Amino acid sequence: MNDPERVITFKSKPLSLAGRKIREGGFAPEFYAVDADLKEVKLSDYKGSVKIITSFLSLDTPVCDLQVKEFNRRSAELSDDVVIIGISQDLPFAQKRFCRDNKINKVITLSDYKTSSFGINYGLLIRELHLLARAVIIIDKNNIIRYAQVVKEATNAPDYEAVLTALKDVTKNPPAPASEKLPSRCVPCEAGAPPLDIRRVKELFAGLKGWELVENKKIRKMFKFKDFAGAKYFLDIISVIAEEQGHHPDFSISYNKVTVTLSTHAIGGLSDNDFIMARIIDGTEGSRRIN
Repeated sequence: MNDPERVITFKSKPLSLAGRKIREGGFAPEFYAVDADLKEVKLSDYKGSVKIITSFLSLDTPVCDLQVKEFNRRSAELSDDVVIIGISQDLPFAQKRFCRDNKINKVITLSDYKTSSFGINYGLLIRELHLLARAVIIIDKNNIIRYAQVVKEATNAPDYEAVLTALKDVTKNPPAPASEKLPSRCVPCEAGAPPLDIRRVKELFAGLKGWELVENKKIRKMFKFKDFAGAKYFLDIISVIAEEQGHHPDFSISYNKVTVTLSTHAIGGLSDNDFIMARIIDGTEGSRRIN
């Protein structure tokens, strides 16, 4: 079933959000977007800065238009180590024209049109519209998500005062780096490295739900959906994530079912990466799951 927290409305009509779940206090996922000059940009390009990321549906709507202008105006109140990133599915050409015509010089506009990487990695992709939900996320210098505001009614503006209040806390109280049993993303794995020993496999496997351990060399799980369209949509979503993670799961689809099998081919067994990927997939919403 859809998580109630992953539902917003547009003119009171319910819409579902697809992608990974994020949480305040967790690591900010990497994402890839395109700037006004069609150059690929990623979150880590802004390492060392506090990031305010504000997403919106389209610059061709009054509320989104005002959202970018308002953050551009309020940037005068911010320190030099804070960057503001505005992101949408608008084409880079439209974003560039908007910034030129409205003298937007403090907000960095990025387009998520190619693979919806930002929308998928931050759980802000509106499935029915293939647009980004209206949201504001603050990421600190340690790459920790410190604040997340998802506007429940898409035609409403963000709460700008709440954002600035949260930003003051972020700049005054930097946290210790988050500690997790596994890294937040897959790491390169070289051929010839040994697979995980059985003790480590069982330790990590105990933290998973609904997965099957196959011959201590693979983990596998079946996801069930309402129909074929829902299954395919979920497969498309996790395919983008897998490609960005440098992981290559085995997928099979049968009408409304998607089976995912994870192992690290280069080492002929399981690695930490397989359990990282399993955790990411479990936290990803693609359509209406019925299991």
